[in-house]
Amino acid sequence: MPSGCAKKDKEMTKVSYRLKWLFNTSVAGDIYADVNGFFAKEGLEVEVKEGGPERDAIKELEMGHAQFGVASADQVIRAVSKGAPIVVLAQLFQANPLQWIYRSDEIKIDKIEDLKGKTIGITFGGNDETIMKALLSKNGIREEEVKFYSVRYDYTPFYEKRVSLWPVYRNAEGVIIGGKLDKAKEPVSFFDPDNYGIHFVANSVITTKNMIKQHPETVNKFVSALTKAWNEALYPANSDKTIEAIHRFDKDTPVDIIRKQLEITRQLMKPSGNTVFGAIDVNAWKQTERIMLEQKLIPAPVDIEKRLGKEK
Repeated sequence: MPSGCAKKDKEMTKVSYRLKWLFNTSVAGDIYADVNGFFAKEGLEVEVKEGGPERDAIKELEMGHAQFGVASADQVIRAVSKGAPIVVLAQLFQANPLQWIYRSDEIKIDKIEDLKGKTIGITFGGNDETIMKALLSKNGIREEEVKFYSVRYDYTPFYEKRVSLWPVYRNAEGVIIGGKLDKAKEPVSFFDPDNYGIHFVANSVITTKNMIKQHPETVNKFVSALTKAWNEALYPANSDKTIEAIHRFDKDTPVDIIRKQLEITRQLMKPSGNTVFGAIDVNAWKQTERIMLEQKLIPAPVDIEKRLGKEK
């Protein structure tokens, strides 16, 4: 998806930006920046490359195939642990979109202890396993006091009520599954680890130390354009324009679903009117590193706070 040009090509600085996810509502601002010329206004010709399970922005940055990318905090921390020169420029989500959906007419979760005895879906080796185990540990619940169910891409076990809580991205499949159950007159709620003291950071915009050192002006222009675009894309009055941009690249998702997904995305990225888009929650990053260390996902501390912000 090459960026539109507002200036002559010879004046444009070409860079590549590898996303983490496919083109959908979760990358609304990235799409918005591109199709509405935000990069071009800064003299940048940005190739916005779709993400997905087979894509690795960090590897592309290290190999020089991309200058900017999006990665989750655990990916960044693992990479830094292995010596990667990655730097975080902006934190996209202020609250992690990974939550657990459950039928609120069948179970009640008013306090963390209500998880005891429940069958909880987790992806073994995934972030949801890391988050759930950290949550139980922090609140003094032994893993034997719950039942873990290995999650795959098939939601059938949840639909058939074999699993009480199922991990979803609140702003993606959470909207779709919730909508289906709602039509079946089965009310749902979402269990959010953020409410119980686990602030595991999700996706952030990244680059390399070399990029910052050698091309600081390009980095500043990129961050400025992206931040402006995300702020405009998330502004409620611009919803129709944002939805139109998303739907252009995500034709399989109905507009009414995209609208609901955008509303949830807005809440996760800008929880309050005072939230500065892209703000880096240093304490949440430090907690994420601590959780990974406790679960032996990294062999030693990485002092991740030294990699947060382009001044590092």
